[in-house]
Amino acid sequence: MKQKVRKAVFPAAGLGTRFLPATKANPKEMLPIVDKPLIQYAAEEAVAAGITDLIFIIGRTKRSIADHFDKAYELEAELEKYGKHEMLEAARSIVPPHVNCIYIRQADPLGLGHAVLCARAAVGPEPFAVLLADDLIDGAGGGCLKQMVEVYEQRGGSVIAVETVPHEETNRYGIVQINRLSDRVGRIETIVEKPRPENAPSNLAVVGRYILTPAIFDMLETIERGAGGELQLTDGIARLLDREYVYSYNFDGKRYDCGSKIGYLQANVEYALRHPEVKNEFAQYLASLQQG
Repeated sequence: MKQKVRKAVFPAAGLGTRFLPATKANPKEMLPIVDKPLIQYAAEEAVAAGITDLIFIIGRTKRSIADHFDKAYELEAELEKYGKHEMLEAARSIVPPHVNCIYIRQADPLGLGHAVLCARAAVGPEPFAVLLADDLIDGAGGGCLKQMVEVYEQRGGSVIAVETVPHEETNRYGIVQINRLSDRVGRIETIVEKPRPENAPSNLAVVGRYILTPAIFDMLETIERGAGGELQLTDGIARLLDREYVYSYNFDGKRYDCGSKIGYLQANVEYALRHPEVKNEFAQYLASLQQG
């Protein structure tokens, strides 16, 4: 019987240099989309997929992430005092009572593979998810990670979210070559980190959602530093391919690359147009801009 996916790792120790100066003292994962930070959207997606342990890999300037998911006694007392019950509920319900939050310090920013390796003791010998908060995914069918958990339960083995990107953008992503098994699922044959378009095996790109077996930790322990002098998760997965099947999953939903300014702005606009509190007034504002 396959083990359930109960734990999720959130690598959040990067420097967020593309959003300086906003990220000089504030993590990029705490940048808001309308009224919730990116990291909360990722956590909610994980909880909706059945995750009970949220493992945050944080750096020296990332205390605000732990503060966000912690109880805020003074704030809650103020809101209760003045009868602001909806706001009080929003503050209290960020993490359900049955969900645990674990924080691990990544002392040196040595890449995504190193961040995942930092979680080894907390994850233990069981499958786990990895979510990159700056890939905001508006997933149909209960969310991207929930879809991937279903694939894991059907297939076993690691599952990696992918989407098709323009050929000229392959040097921005890990790129996979697959043996297609169904409309959305493939078995990965090759994975390459940020290949030039002329060298890319396909234009099927890895995005920031993974379900990994614990065997990945041994792979990450033995690989050498790759691009940028960092431990690349892609290199660990490439080595994992020699041991077991790894599946790709072309998720049902829309991804916003909130690690880029344009993707972040697009997410804010589109989420605002669906937000029950502001959508009508915001739509009118956008229409007035077009008319003006």
